Amino acid sequence: MTTSHEVRLKQRPVGMPTAADFEMATVEVRPPAEGEVQVKNLYMSVDPYMRGRMIDRPSYVPPFELGAALQGGAVGEVVASGADGFKPGDIVSSMYGWREAFTAKAEHLQKIETHGLPVQAFLGVAGMPGLTAYVGLTRVAEMKAGDIVFVSAAAGAVGQVACQVARLKGCTVIGSAGGPEKTAFLREIGVDQVIDYKAEPDLKAALRRAAPKGIDVYFENVGGAHLEAALDSARPNGRFAICGMISIYNDERPEPGPPNLALIIGKRLRLQGFIVSDNFDLAPQFVAELSGWIKSGQFHYRETVDEGIAAAPGAFLKLFTGENIGKMLVKLA
Repeated sequence: MTTSHEVRLKQRPVGMPTAADFEMATVEVRPPAEGEVQVKNLYMSVDPYMRGRMIDRPSYVPPFELGAALQGGAVGEVVASGADGFKPGDIVSSMYGWREAFTAKAEHLQKIETHGLPVQAFLGVAGMPGLTAYVGLTRVAEMKAGDIVFVSAAAGAVGQVACQVARLKGCTVIGSAGGPEKTAFLREIGVDQVIDYKAEPDLKAALRRAAPKGIDVYFENVGGAHLEAALDSARPNGRFAICGMISIYNDERPEPGPPNLALIIGKRLRLQGFIVSDNFDLAPQFVAELSGWIKSGQFHYRETVDEGIAAAPGAFLKLFTGENIGKMLVKLA
């Protein structure tokens, strides 16, 4: 038996989550039976979508259970195996985050071919967030060279990839982020026009200045005023890839929608929501392109890393206070 610490959902948050909504537990992890693998997690991910799973409502993924370990992306090392194809030392990804170790069926794990990238990159730029950016731009928004692309939450896990994929594929990129450190990072990665939304009293006016000719593609991570500004600046036949709306995730009551939604009609806009798990067929293509960009020095990324399983709830809360740049991770071992 191996001892593992794990984080559980103690109660369903109302509004902004707090530390009181989580609890720590210690469990024994049994040795693997036939067809199972025991894994020691190295890194785990915290992501905005997890906030939705803390609400007891129907969705594309079931809600988290109270009193049970939370779930989320993790990368770890195999320590014992009762399954063909897995041996100690293998690096695997799973949805068994929020815990230090676990035993699971082999079909719940995926071996990682690192392509020379750090293992934690497969929770960030080379994992779900990076693929989300790639899918949203290339498949959903059908981005093409010459497009003017606007990205909200541009210094976040998804946004930093979206900005650089758009740039590397021949687009003009406008990124919005909050604060001087994040906007400086956007300039470092080659974003053409940068908006500090915290310093701009009128986001619509700021986007008009940054994109006087308008925008062709909007990659939506935020909602609210950002969506309103994007609708205002959209060119005819613009395409919006709707990835997330983090500005409303903790609202106790729904806010009114943007007052300019009618612009969708006259501008003939296409707004499409998407879920990355419907598009995993693009993952090999994306990782091959990304690894080439990184090795050639054309692509740069940031991570924010907290350490220890006890830090996981606090790391999650940082997503909603804007304290992270790039992917927010927790290092477990």
